[in-house]
Amino acid sequence: MIIRPHYMDILKTYRDVPIVKILAGIRRCGKSTILEMLRDDLQNCGVPADHILFMRYTSEEFDDGMTDKNMYQDIKEQMTDSKRYYLLLDEVQEIDRWEKAVNSLLENTHADIYVTGSNSKLMSSEISTYLTGRYVSIPVFPLSFAEYLDFKKQSKFSAKELLNQYIRMGGFPIVALGSFDERTAYQIVEGIYHSVVTNDITKRHNITNFDLFNRVVRYIVENVGKTFSANAIVKFLKSEGRSLSVESVYNYLEWLEKAFVIYRCKRYDLQGKSVLKTQEKFYLADASLKYCLLGFHPKSIAAMLENIVYFELLRRGYQVYIGKNETKEIDFVAVQRDERIYVQVCRSLPEESDREIANLLAVKDHYPKYVVTLDELAAGNVNGIKIVHLADFLLRSEY
Repeated sequence: MIIRPHYMDILKTYRDVPIVKILAGIRRCGKSTILEMLRDDLQNCGVPADHILFMRYTSEEFDDGMTDKNMYQDIKEQMTDSKRYYLLLDEVQEIDRWEKAVNSLLENTHADIYVTGSNSKLMSSEISTYLTGRYVSIPVFPLSFAEYLDFKKQSKFSAKELLNQYIRMGGFPIVALGSFDERTAYQIVEGIYHSVVTNDITKRHNITNFDLFNRVVRYIVENVGKTFSANAIVKFLKSEGRSLSVESVYNYLEWLEKAFVIYRCKRYDLQGKSVLKTQEKFYLADASLKYCLLGFHPKSIAAMLENIVYFELLRRGYQVYIGKNETKEIDFVAVQRDERIYVQVCRSLPEESDREIANLLAVKDHYPKYVVTLDELAAGNVNGIKIVHLADFLLRSEY
């Protein structure tokens, strides 16, 4: 098992703190394995194996008729003394009203509780009812580039070749652990995608016109990193002779977000210092989701570089926005407490340098500003703007 230190460090920070730790992310991003890492670490720290209860609630491994009461009683019966137990509950969203069972365990037992799930039913209003102020959400993403290199330590490929593989095949652990060609890797990711769509969206929300839903998804995937509105999607579908309401498009976007397929990046007005409600962008949980649906094309790399940088910033705890500075756009304004950084992303700097650098120079403050590029000859500093290769940006310890 290859350890993911980022998540282990977070979980150690919250160990024995009387709140529920919720790890949430797209299917197959590694949540169950992180729980296994936690179990092993607890045992290495001297916790007896019979005081670590690892429960899986995937549909293949439990009775669909299980209720929150069954869940509570089943776990409670295994807690045979008054010592602390560690409850590792995997894919809890499969149990209706799981929040009630977990809250009862938190209140009535001596337990440290960790749960995972693959859709944001985990973040529903029920949690507000039962767990207000008593849980912490820990987002789990596919592999960062640093983690990808750990997974590929035995690889014969150079760091440059591995970066290219990471850009093209993404960071799902199941793909990184193998030695697949692109076609096979995309088939695996396509299977993950269809599992998400079937289990977390289509069934849950009773989508009957799957073909129309799938066309909306393809439109979103084709336009990653671009601004578009629900109205734009409706007009596009109309041009194809299809009909869909704006409300339905909003629902589809929300359901894709709740299944952690797409992430919404809002626009921030640097002049007015406010978050805007229009002209948002969407990014995919992993670049491979685009390629498995549409195929790989070199012209799509620029948008997916943006996608990769966006998630690197999220992993590091930043709130990430698109920056609007009068008529100029900054790809990302990343905010963390009282600090912020500005980031422009481009594939090749010489042909785009004037615009990228000019947009950053127009921001009149002293926070760090970066242009992140695949151009290997462009590293340096231009009027205080740091020009950084993508690999260096993804691997540096701090910004």
